[in-house]
Amino acid sequence: MSRHTETTRCPECGAAFECLAHCGANTCWCLELPRVPLPADPEASCLCPACLRTHIAKVQAGAEAQTQK
Repeated sequence: MSRHTETTRCPECGAAFECLAHCGANTCWCLELPRVPLPADPEASCLCPACLRTHIAKVQAGAEAQTQK
């Protein structure tokens, strides 16, 4: 299977990064990270590694705060 990458821009910070998930590949760097819900914006593409890690940390911190109540 050939690995075709797609260079895309992060909707949060504008950074360019490589995406394999949208190219029908069975692997991408993002698949190694925890799964979290993303904002439902049909116009938005994937987040870059830095912004996705920040988003994951915020979601996990919010979930942890909810369980401590």
